[in-house]
Amino acid sequence: MISKLGRLLIGKSLKTNELKAEKFNVFWGLPVLSSDAISSVAYAGEEILWVLIPVLGILSYKYMFYAALCIVFLMVLVTLSYRQTIDAYPQGGGSYIVAKDNLGTVPGLVAGASLTIGYVLTVAVSTSAGTAAIISAVPPLLPYRVDITLLFIFIITIGNLRGIRESAKAFGTPTYLFMIVILIMIFFGIFKVKVLGYVPKPMYEIPTAVSDITVILFLRAFSSGCTALTGIEAVSNGIPSFKEPSQKNAKTVLELLALVVLVIFGGVSYLATLYHAVPNSDVTVVAQIAHQVFGGNIMFYLVQITTAIILIMASNTAFAGLPLLLAFIARDGFAPRQFAKRGKRLGYSNGIITLGLVSAILVVMFQGDTHYLMPLYAVGVFISFTLSQAGMFKRWIRLKNKGWTRKAAINGIGTLVTFATAVILGITRFLNGAWVVFILIPILVYIMVAIKRHYREVAKQLKLSVSERPKEKVDLSKQKRYVIVPIDNLNKSFLKALNYARTISDNIIIFHVSVDDEATKKLLKKWHEYNVGIPIVVKKSPYRSILGPLVKFIESEEYAAGPKDTVTVVLAQLVVTRWWGNILHNQTALFIRTMLLRRRNIAVVTVPYIIFED
Repeated sequence: MISKLGRLLIGKSLKTNELKAEKFNVFWGLPVLSSDAISSVAYAGEEILWVLIPVLGILSYKYMFYAALCIVFLMVLVTLSYRQTIDAYPQGGGSYIVAKDNLGTVPGLVAGASLTIGYVLTVAVSTSAGTAAIISAVPPLLPYRVDITLLFIFIITIGNLRGIRESAKAFGTPTYLFMIVILIMIFFGIFKVKVLGYVPKPMYEIPTAVSDITVILFLRAFSSGCTALTGIEAVSNGIPSFKEPSQKNAKTVLELLALVVLVIFGGVSYLATLYHAVPNSDVTVVAQIAHQVFGGNIMFYLVQITTAIILIMASNTAFAGLPLLLAFIARDGFAPRQFAKRGKRLGYSNGIITLGLVSAILVVMFQGDTHYLMPLYAVGVFISFTLSQAGMFKRWIRLKNKGWTRKAAINGIGTLVTFATAVILGITRFLNGAWVVFILIPILVYIMVAIKRHYREVAKQLKLSVSERPKEKVDLSKQKRYVIVPIDNLNKSFLKALNYARTISDNIIIFHVSVDDEATKKLLKKWHEYNVGIPIVVKKSPYRSILGPLVKFIESEEYAAGPKDTVTVVLAQLVVTRWWGNILHNQTALFIRTMLLRRRNIAVVTVPYIIFED
């Protein structure tokens, strides 16, 4: 029943060799990896006005436009910098890889932790903002704000679990529709005022000015609008998700993203100054502008619908970026290894599910209010921006290859500007909730270091030396095969299971399921090096299933056991002394044992290997 429901929601399993067909081209890569940055125009300008309007009144629109120009300049600078990152690191990984490679492990982990927080908040903020846009058009839905947001998170999580190609088509089309509708609103809105002579009348009363502009006030407004820059990182992080030539396609998407955000963010900010939209808890600034530009006709509702959809789709950038980032971190041993495993549809399913669950918890905690979530949003992103820029700057200084002075200048300026922005964000938003980010980042870094320490200790205790190889060899000509010992890695844990298997039978088969050709080659090389004396049966699994090939082998004619014989499967089970350590291991033996116990002719023996930690 559960498997049928899984196939219905997620679809049938894909073979590993189908991965190339699942990757993005430029047309679909733009909306999926750029939806976060593109959608930011729907609330970034509004966040600027929330700061300025209560203090400056009508003068707010003048300084809002100045703040928007500063943000556009910063966006161009960040885009140029990440373009260089794509050239230097075609394998992807973004800020995490750049900082780790050039600044050291800890800065890399800080960048990874910052991005992780940013991606989680992207989902929570975007879906909550999408719900707010819907409520602006249909106010009676206000009491169901949290429920609607959680439903959106569930739908997007399932959509991403269905695989890269299907999620791109499902979530990419609304992004293009939003771009078209907003561009129509911008051009018609400007035409209506500048050519037709329409005099806008604010829908809400503009507060009376109570003070003049100050540097601190302007910096607060600027920092509030910097949410428009979130999501740019996802393109450099997601290079492996593009079809070949992946670097060229990623750079094209990055350039198109910068152009689209420049036009849309700048255009909506300019419309806000023309139509004097006033931020309101019930009706968004974009909704007010659309109502004045189009009236109450179908175009107004089309703007609201597409805005709501793009805000929700913006979270798809996080679903495309964070699982890939976690896979990089997991491969380096700083996150649970489950995050590096591809699921049935070739996506990093564990990362996708984790992102959906944590985002849902945040929405419930903050009751889906973007105004409470926003202060936490951009701080982590700009910390990762700064570390990425600094890492690239150090790289050019170290390598001094062709054109290094120009590249170093771009990244050097980028480092200074993004660092200054991160400081501004940290100071201006600290008391509003940004302090949480400065606590969470060290906690996440500590957890990652602890995970690495754990894996290193496990590897140390499991490592075999050549002197420990078995002395006895098995005479295969006299063998009847009744004991199977699955192997993934040749280590002390497996050797203990093999030694136990020898005590119950001389009829032993070592069975390996290959889901990664490189890993299998390393295993076979190590197996021949240790000269155990028992051949390995290797079966490829295009769907990355361990259990299926094992059962199929037992039931096949290739295996000598008859239908009434009992086959003993001896499993090596890693046991750690700390309760949280079990979370960090795949628990493959536990899963195989659970499934094999359902079969009448198979006996399962688990041989534990204990890892002692201080």
